Amino acid sequence: MWRQVLQLLLNLPLGIAGFVFTVVLLCLGLALSVTVVGLPLLALGLAGCRWLGSVARSRGRSAGAEVGEPDPLRPARPGVTGWAIASLTDGLGWRSALYHVLLLPWGILSFTATLVFLLVGWPVLPWMVGLQTAVDRILLESLLAPNALSRRVRELEDDRGTVVDTAAADLRRIERDLHDGAQARLVALSMDLGLAKEKLTEEPTPAAVEAAAKMVGAAHGEVKLALQELRDLARGIHPAVLTDRGLDAALSAVAARCTVPGGVKVHVDLREGAADPERPDSAVEGIAYFTVSELLTNVSKHAGARTATVDVWRASDRLMLLVQDDGKGGAAPYPGSGLAGLAERIRAVDGVFLVESPVGGPSTVTIELPWRTRTARRV
Repeated sequence: MWRQVLQLLLNLPLGIAGFVFTVVLLCLGLALSVTVVGLPLLALGLAGCRWLGSVARSRGRSAGAEVGEPDPLRPARPGVTGWAIASLTDGLGWRSALYHVLLLPWGILSFTATLVFLLVGWPVLPWMVGLQTAVDRILLESLLAPNALSRRVRELEDDRGTVVDTAAADLRRIERDLHDGAQARLVALSMDLGLAKEKLTEEPTPAAVEAAAKMVGAAHGEVKLALQELRDLARGIHPAVLTDRGLDAALSAVAARCTVPGGVKVHVDLREGAADPERPDSAVEGIAYFTVSELLTNVSKHAGARTATVDVWRASDRLMLLVQDDGKGGAAPYPGSGLAGLAERIRAVDGVFLVESPVGGPSTVTIELPWRTRTARRV
């Protein structure tokens, strides 16, 4: 409470300073806007108001207000002209100027009321301080907090970075798997077939034919292994069963490959009351498939579980997934972990990823995905 009292008493001196700075620079800038120095002076005044706004946000947080920091000013082009244009068109700068104009009358009122109740009305001081602090927070959050559009732009920028990093990692994985697996086997196949051809061409004796037949047999084995590795790689990119038959069959195939001793039970119900189930977007299906696949892989390798379950259902315009196991627990999406990567990938499509895994188990992972992505809804 005493910290809030101090903030209310500081409203007056800071309000006077902010009001004088804002009014003088903005009035001078507007009055001289027909000259060369007017608009730069106005831009400087707005930039100063923006800085004073950051001081006010820090002061509000010290009194218990929850207000985030907006993005820094980002000029569209370099140089003084670009900075001046960005400052003149900065909505936060104008809102900060309005805040410091309103802070003076509010500072006079709050300073006077707080001082009076400190001296003669101290029994009701906590209630009055709480009321005035609430007004302080309303002013701060309505004028100086980042707006919804700014927050959304920041989220989209973070999501775009996540998607780009994920795509680059997937391309590197595919390139590595091709280079170390199928490509190496095809090179060995080519060499074996070349040696067999030389044997048959240079000395077509029975011994040479037998040796060539062994080489061809080895090459045939290499072809089978290369085909299997290419099938596994294609399944890792996008399994055919997911495209042809949907999540139910694809997740059942993943569960069948899981090495949990008691097996994995899968229940998928996407009907939402309809006679024929409607499928979500292919991108959402892919994210759901690979998320469940990685979670079950983690259960097999690290959880020490006996059984696991996967439940998938539709809730209005959301796809819900619940993965549970009776393992030892202790899983958490700490930075750099596989769970953190899954959480970032799901948030990139406006999804939700929750992990509940106390030490000793059981573990529950809840995933919520949009039924339709934003791109699909626009189309």
